[in-house]
Amino acid sequence: MLKLKLNTTLVFLLGGLLLLGSCRKDQEQNSEPEGFVLQIPPGFPDMVFPEDNQYSYARWQLGKKLFYDPVLSRDSSLSCASCHKLELAFADDRAFSPGIQNRPGTRNATSLTNIGYHPYFLREGSVPTLEMQALVPVQEHNEFDHSMPEIAAKLQANARYRQMSEEAYEREPDPWVITRALGVFQRSLISGNSPYDRYQYQGESQALNKAEIRGMALFFSSRTQCASCHSGFNFSNYAFENNGLDSVYQDPLRMRLTNDPADEGRAKVPSLRNLAFSAPYMHDGRFQNLAEVIQHYQKGGAGHPNQSELIRPFSLSNQEQDDLIAFLLALSDPTFTQNQSFSEAGH
Repeated sequence: MLKLKLNTTLVFLLGGLLLLGSCRKDQEQNSEPEGFVLQIPPGFPDMVFPEDNQYSYARWQLGKKLFYDPVLSRDSSLSCASCHKLELAFADDRAFSPGIQNRPGTRNATSLTNIGYHPYFLREGSVPTLEMQALVPVQEHNEFDHSMPEIAAKLQANARYRQMSEEAYEREPDPWVITRALGVFQRSLISGNSPYDRYQYQGESQALNKAEIRGMALFFSSRTQCASCHSGFNFSNYAFENNGLDSVYQDPLRMRLTNDPADEGRAKVPSLRNLAFSAPYMHDGRFQNLAEVIQHYQKGGAGHPNQSELIRPFSLSNQEQDDLIAFLLALSDPTFTQNQSFSEAGH
């Protein structure tokens, strides 16, 4: 869903018809006794829902059903969950997930962990809401190659979808309903119970072992400067940075949106949560493990003119590399990937 070969103009034309403002909704308002309860973990800010798309259990149920339904793809062979798998923290274990008819993917499918906290979407940050983001994979030729009006027509012929849509939004399952229901479900994908969270926010002093604590010190140190970009509760400042992957980029990343050469190779800083489940890493899935990622940063990048000044050579001993990896893995939350509320059959 977050991969693309982007037609930005089309997304914004359609998305503009779907977008309204946003407001905050506290945990009590976001919960309903009859089903899934949206819980905000300790240390996390309130979740922001659009004003016209506040949380309800009926909307969440509809969004989850759509997320797992291959009706969103033209040949009904793929769903959102085909590339964003629960057991992988809603990521994929392939460098590029194929689209319908095995059409080649263009980017690595990112984890949807805490995606509702992101201020914009896609690697280049070209889409401002989750509701608009749903249009990208649906329309993209190499992904679902479909259209919202055609999908809506299929859903309107389905009695169950008509009933669920009326219960959730008091209207038939049209493109407005489809995009909003998907947004509600994706905003519920909140992960905040990793060993780090228990140590940092929940008062469990034994949640991290000695190696993980040493790795945490390295992560937040001036030697590595990891936290300069991977900051905050979600381990991302959401800035657009060139992290020195290449001297020449086949995928121009943010430059695809802006056409500005100064943006070549820049992409939104990803969250580091649930790294244990979401390999391979980087926009093209080139690194199979965290050791390869650390080796890249230790070398100081490929020296592209747009490379961030924060990417510079540094040296860690083998023990320090192991400690840093241990800490990065401690940002992973197995209760999230094992949460059957998010599975197709749950609730």
